[in-house]
Amino acid sequence: MTAENRAIDQKLADLTELRQQSQKGGGQNRIDQQHSRGKLTARERLTLLMDESTFQELDSFVTHRTTEFGLADNKYLGDAVVTGYGQVEGRQVFAFAQDFTIFGGSLSEVVSEKICKIMDLAAKTGCPVVGFADSGGARIQEGAGSLAAYGDIFLRNTLFSGVIPQISVIVGPAAGGAVYSPAITDFVFMVQGMGQMYITGPDVIRAVTGEEVTHEELGGAASHATRSGVAHFVSETEEECLADVRRLLSFLPSNNLEDTPLMANPDAPSRQDPELRYLIPDDSNRPYDMRDIIYRVTDEEDFLEVHQSFAPNIVVGFGRLNGRAVGFVGNQPNYLAGVLDIDASNKAARFVRFCDCFNIPLVTFVDVPGFMPGVNQEYGGIIRHGAKLIYAYAEATVPKVCVITRKAYGGAYIVMSSKHLRSDINLVWPTAEIAVMGAEGAVNIIYREALNGLEDPQEERQRLIADYQDKFTNPYVAASRGFVDDVIDPSETRPQIIKALEMLQNKRDTLPAKKHGNIPL
Repeated sequence: MTAENRAIDQKLADLTELRQQSQKGGGQNRIDQQHSRGKLTARERLTLLMDESTFQELDSFVTHRTTEFGLADNKYLGDAVVTGYGQVEGRQVFAFAQDFTIFGGSLSEVVSEKICKIMDLAAKTGCPVVGFADSGGARIQEGAGSLAAYGDIFLRNTLFSGVIPQISVIVGPAAGGAVYSPAITDFVFMVQGMGQMYITGPDVIRAVTGEEVTHEELGGAASHATRSGVAHFVSETEEECLADVRRLLSFLPSNNLEDTPLMANPDAPSRQDPELRYLIPDDSNRPYDMRDIIYRVTDEEDFLEVHQSFAPNIVVGFGRLNGRAVGFVGNQPNYLAGVLDIDASNKAARFVRFCDCFNIPLVTFVDVPGFMPGVNQEYGGIIRHGAKLIYAYAEATVPKVCVITRKAYGGAYIVMSSKHLRSDINLVWPTAEIAVMGAEGAVNIIYREALNGLEDPQEERQRLIADYQDKFTNPYVAASRGFVDDVIDPSETRPQIIKALEMLQNKRDTLPAKKHGNIPL
C-alpha cells in the first residue's frame, strides 16, 4: 500500500468516525432519556417516515456558531435538527426533525439555516416537506439571532404555501413563536400525551390571569383537535402518526403543477349501490351519517377524514374515485342537523382552498338547514366566517361536483358549492328540498294571519305545507331553472360523479387578473 493510499484510507476512517459521531445526537444518555419518555429520536422518526434505506441526510457536520455562555466548545455535529430527503411510497419528500437530545431541540441560526435549505430545495424540486416539532423553543443564548431564525422559516412557509404540501408533526413541545410555523403549514399531526402547542405556558397564564391549567389541557392534542381546530389529525403513538402521514401523502400531488397520483382501482367505476336509496329517513328532521354516503361512493370505501373531532357538523377529507384523489365536503346531519356555524365554515373553507391549491377535485354532499342562529354566533362573526366559505367555493377553479341529498335551505344552499358559485355539475336526489326555508316555517310566515283566524288550523296548515312543497321545495323546480343539472337515482351516485369528473378532467378556469383577493379573514 502506497503512502497516498494510506492517507486516503485514514481520511475515510476519519469521515466514518465523524459520521457515526453526528448520528449519536446529544449522546447515549440523552437518547436513553428520550426513549424513557416514550419518544423516538429525530433519526428514528425520519427512518419510519421514509421508505426503507432511502433517507439521505444533509448538513450533518454543521455546528452552531455561538461563542458566548460557555457554548464555544460545547458543539454537536448537525446541531439540534436532522434534515434531508428520501422517498415515501416511491415519491420524493423532504423532511426535518428537531433533535431534543441536543440543547432540547432549541432553534439556533444554524438550525434555521438547515431547515430553510431543505425547504428551498423542496420548492425548487417540487416536493412536499414534513417537519417534526420537538423543541424547547428559541435558543436564548443566541438572543435576537434565534428570533430572526424563526422569521426566515415563517417566510418560506408563507411563500411556498400552495406551491408544495407542507405537513407538521408535533411530537414534543412547541411554544411561543415556534407554533406559528406549524400553523401556516397545510396539516398538523399531534400525538396524544406527547405533542403540545401554546403561545404562553401555564405558568405565565397563572401569573397574568390567575387561571389554573395543565400543559396538556392548554395545548395537548385533545384540546387542539376538538376546541381550537389547530390539529387536523391525532394519533395514540408516533408509529400510528407516521403511518397516517404516509397515508395522507398518498392522496396529495407533489406540487401545485401536478395532478394527484393515479392508483390502481379494483372498484368498478360503474358500481351502483341500491342501499343509498333508503339511507335518507322519511322524516326530514331525523339524522343520518353523511359519512355513510361518502364511504359507499369512494373506491373500496377508503376515506381519510380530516379534522374529525373539530366542528363535526361538517365532514371533510380525502377519498378516491376511479383511482384519483378527490376532496370531499359534506354537511353532517348527525351533529347539530348539519347546520353551518363559525367553526364549520372555517374548517370547510380551509379544506376547499387547499384542494384548489393542489388540483384536487371537490365533491360536495349537501344537507344543510341553514346557518346557526344565536347571539354568540352573531357576535363571534358568523357573517365574516360564513363568507369565507362562499369565497373559497367561488374562487376555486378545480372541478366541482355537488350532490344535494336532502335539505338545501336559504343562504346555506348558496354557500355549499351551488351553481351560482361556479360549481360545474350539480346533482340532486329525489329527496332534495331546495328553498329559502323549510315548508313548515314558510307556511307559518306566509299564512300566519289566515291560520290565526281558524279555530282548528292544523288540517289547513298541513294542506298548505304540502302545497308549498309541491310548488317550491321539490328538486324539479330547481331543475327547471337549470340550478341543478339532473335529478338522479341515489344508487347511481358513484358512477354519476365519476362520469362528471372524467368530463371535467381537462377543465380550465381562470380568475380576473389581480395580485390576490382579500378573503374576509
